[in-house]
Amino acid sequence: MRERIYLSLAQMGGGEQAFIKEAFDTNWVVPLGPNVDAFEKDLEAFVGEGRHVVALASGTAAIHLGLLQLGVGPGDEVICQSFTFAASANPVAYLGAKPVYVDSEADTWNMSPRFLEEAILDRKAKTGRYPKVIVPVHLYGMPAKLDEICAVAAKYGIPIMEDAAEAIGSEYKGRKCGAFGEFGALSFNGNKMITTSGGGALVCRTGEEARRTMFYATQARENRPYYYHEHVGYNYRMSNICAGIGRGQMQVLAEHIARRRAIHVLYTELLVDVKGVEVMQNPAAEFDSNFWLTCITVDSGVCEATADDIRLRLEAENIESRLLWRPMHMQPVYADCPFYGDGTAERIFNKGLCLPSGSSLTDEQIRAVAGVIKNSVGR
Repeated sequence: MRERIYLSLAQMGGGEQAFIKEAFDTNWVVPLGPNVDAFEKDLEAFVGEGRHVVALASGTAAIHLGLLQLGVGPGDEVICQSFTFAASANPVAYLGAKPVYVDSEADTWNMSPRFLEEAILDRKAKTGRYPKVIVPVHLYGMPAKLDEICAVAAKYGIPIMEDAAEAIGSEYKGRKCGAFGEFGALSFNGNKMITTSGGGALVCRTGEEARRTMFYATQARENRPYYYHEHVGYNYRMSNICAGIGRGQMQVLAEHIARRRAIHVLYTELLVDVKGVEVMQNPAAEFDSNFWLTCITVDSGVCEATADDIRLRLEAENIESRLLWRPMHMQPVYADCPFYGDGTAERIFNKGLCLPSGSSLTDEQIRAVAGVIKNSVGR
């Protein structure tokens, strides 16, 4: 059997060891430290626009602290994209608030501006209050329709907590994803574009927001010569060791993005004539996905195979793939939450599949994946 082809493995660039060694040599192996400071500066330079970045323990922690600073609390409602990973919505529940789920549109698979506005107006009519925050997601690296979403948010005075966990390096109209909302969340989990083993970051508009993020992430300790707390805090800061990995990864980020995009192009070329199989694409010139994961949809009425049939066939060939995120409004834990949409996310979920897309994969491995897909649908 062939060597296993994984969905999205981390790839080291070689420079990580020097930063880690420096941390060990100087005994900076705890949260905070020179690597954390330098990693944050690297991220700020990458995101641009004068944004401030705070490195944290995870992308989930970043969303949590962003929502916290936007005033989300018990009794509030927060509009979330339904078609996403649970980490986009769980921090809403951490704060005692309730998610309100909005469907996707077919072009980007992301939050529908039309249903977003419908949800805002209906929640106001039903509760007497507007939702507190809007959390759009850039699914699999594809930018959401940010102009339209931001326009709706501005119309009703609702801030945006942008979930760019899967989208570092993705751009909309030449601007980096994560820089559009009041806050933006990034993730450096082991399968993302770059990794710090685990970890994430919160992109902030102002220095004061960054300072407040650091405050809450370090147990909300007040500036006194003894431990004194006026707020509930969290243990969310990134370790100096993990940040050392991140510094090395920043040296190869551009290469990783370029390789993932090249893999997407290769899949597109290899599968272009396969009836019933369609590779997800940038819908227009203003969208520039990092293609963290290349995704396909499978029309079983045309090719007589389902996305799960192909997944199982790939697994039989020692190739890892993954069905799309099951929409959050379909999850039992959120069954009582309001949902606004027409079933678009559910339809995409039922026919979608994520293909191996890691930057370390070779063209030969991508051709092998495409070959199994072709055989799975009778070609």
